[in-house]
Amino acid sequence: MKVRIGIDVGGTFTDAALISNETYELIDTMKVPTTHSDERGVAAGIIQVLTRIMEKNHVDPADVTFIAHGTTQATNALLEGDVVRVGIITIGQGVEGAKSKSDTQMGDIPLTATKNLYSSNAYVASNDPNFAQIVAEKVTELAGLGCKAIVAAEAFSVDDPRNEQAAVAVSMKQGVSATATSEISKLYGLKVRTRTAVINASILPKMLDTADMTENSIKKAGITTPLMVMRCDGGVMTVEEVRKRPILTILSGPAAGVAGALMYEKLSDGIFLEVGGTSTDISCVKDGKVMVKYAEVGGHKTYLTSLDVRTVGIGGGSMMRLDGGRLTEVGPRSVHIAGLPYEVYSDSAEIVDPVLKTIRATEDDPDYAYVECRGGKRFALSLAGAANIAGYVAEGDYARGNIEAAKKAWQPLADRMGMTVEDTARLALKLSAEKNSKVVRALLEDYGMDPRTTVLVGGGGGASAVVPHLAETLGVKGRNAKNAPVISTIGVALAMIRDMVERTIPNPQEKDILAVRLEAERRAIESGANPETVEVSVEVDTSKNIVRAIAIGTTELRSKDLMQRKLTGQELQAIVAENLDVPAADVYSSAENGSMFAMQAKRTEKKFFGLVKKTVTPLRLIDSEGVIRLQRQNGHVRACTAANWKDALLSFVDNYTIYNDGGKTLPNTFVIYGKRMIDLCGLGDEAHMIALANVDLAHADPDEPLILICSDRTD
Repeated sequence: MKVRIGIDVGGTFTDAALISNETYELIDTMKVPTTHSDERGVAAGIIQVLTRIMEKNHVDPADVTFIAHGTTQATNALLEGDVVRVGIITIGQGVEGAKSKSDTQMGDIPLTATKNLYSSNAYVASNDPNFAQIVAEKVTELAGLGCKAIVAAEAFSVDDPRNEQAAVAVSMKQGVSATATSEISKLYGLKVRTRTAVINASILPKMLDTADMTENSIKKAGITTPLMVMRCDGGVMTVEEVRKRPILTILSGPAAGVAGALMYEKLSDGIFLEVGGTSTDISCVKDGKVMVKYAEVGGHKTYLTSLDVRTVGIGGGSMMRLDGGRLTEVGPRSVHIAGLPYEVYSDSAEIVDPVLKTIRATEDDPDYAYVECRGGKRFALSLAGAANIAGYVAEGDYARGNIEAAKKAWQPLADRMGMTVEDTARLALKLSAEKNSKVVRALLEDYGMDPRTTVLVGGGGGASAVVPHLAETLGVKGRNAKNAPVISTIGVALAMIRDMVERTIPNPQEKDILAVRLEAERRAIESGANPETVEVSVEVDTSKNIVRAIAIGTTELRSKDLMQRKLTGQELQAIVAENLDVPAADVYSSAENGSMFAMQAKRTEKKFFGLVKKTVTPLRLIDSEGVIRLQRQNGHVRACTAANWKDALLSFVDNYTIYNDGGKTLPNTFVIYGKRMIDLCGLGDEAHMIALANVDLAHADPDEPLILICSDRTD
């Protein structure tokens, strides 16, 4: 049996998931303590858990078709200040060189309250006939100052990177790790690009050692498929890419959970909440794409695009905060930090004559509740306990505990509050939901999500302590992911290849946009994606003169289906009706191509206190497995074939183009070809649309049915 293996390296445990490559069903999981103190670092734990899960399930190394791991090593290195001093070699000449000197002075970048990332600078004239020799001398000079890694920085190197590349080659020849700013980002802005490269270089030596040890150990185990590593944007990349850009693994922990939600849960529009014992990581998925932003390190902007994860100090182990003996807040202190056992995961026979008391885990902490029982045994009151008492944790759920024990432990607090145990538990859930709901609402607003069709999906061991009640509070749909406690590890095993290219191009022409698209596609293929599976979306930000291309593909010859059958039209209609919250009879099919179905319904929306009525046609693009791939609140659909798609697209787009004093605004447009969505949103010119779509449709059979979709830019 062919299998996929995902390994997630956490701060405490290293988890592995074994998944069938044919059905994507979870076969087994395994965990070992993370080996921070081993001379081989976290690589030792990766090999331990890999060996154990393969031996237990009698997996032949030749049957491993995909193996990837996610790691917190880069994140922890920055959080703990475990980085090296970086030498910056600035390259330039004349007045421009003088400005570059200023732009590349990074100083000390704060990482923690007591630790910084330190850097030193040197300058080399780009027109010096002895350029390579001078660079070698500067590398030696910087190494003498304690620099363990080098950054080569030159203004406009994104247009001509040869000098940076030459400097990197000289440094590597002298045995010093090095990176070029143009390798990290293709955007103009030397200061931010250099800062991003410096952060990347500061973790290069540590990450190189781990990458080498892990890759060698995988090969020794007889596994021939290339090792992949989780990126911070939800994709994976090869170890070779990690050697160049380890910064891309920062924040990859939360990204793994979202990757699981995307692939395993087939989440297309929703909010994903990964709930641990101490906190909840909340992120947004829209149109099947994870939402990303530029990350900040030490309060400084970088050109690193990472998952837009917002963390709230609420988890299954969150304790009850007391003020004046009354429950006033939940968290952020957790059971684990206080060193107390959970009441809900204890034997009810141990909770005898409980007395309500308070504890401060640190000097700066407020009072948190616990109970002390006969014999001096102490138990924390936790959010998981409250969720169990209030009936939000189903039988068989990972977070399910001893409800009788929880009720006995909570009774003294309930008595103090003058409430029933159940009402006290519900108050705790209400207080926790207030914190989480602020973040969820902010994400919904930031990304234009419709609460009526948004679903909350929970992952992590504490999902049931947070998600069911939060969904009820917000009035939205909610569910826990299948195998929620190990969804991150599953996400690593199922993650897709993802790469992005950004370039600063004022007034981009057709050839510029195609060049960026092709570069993103090439990068994804170089990172291990099969060319037949790569899909590329292009965005043009005219306000910032940025052209952005995102390429996504799989390592398989085709993207596997979790469901093994196609649903009937009636079944698809029922799914869309439930999503739109309308009767199934009101849903109709606008167009279909055998693999994808555009379904709509009519809805009357009232505005201005009901004085104005507007009829809209919400659209759902659903595939044959019943997964909604695209949602639009007012969509327009047209069917055509590959023989006449250009004329059809131009006339269709023209129908919904808005003309005003500022010019024209094209609608958000998609071309559906088989199961592929060609994303033409954000483009400012019809010629750009035709050029991009033509890349995918140039060799399509003339009779191939296509679906065209348009909607307003605001939708």
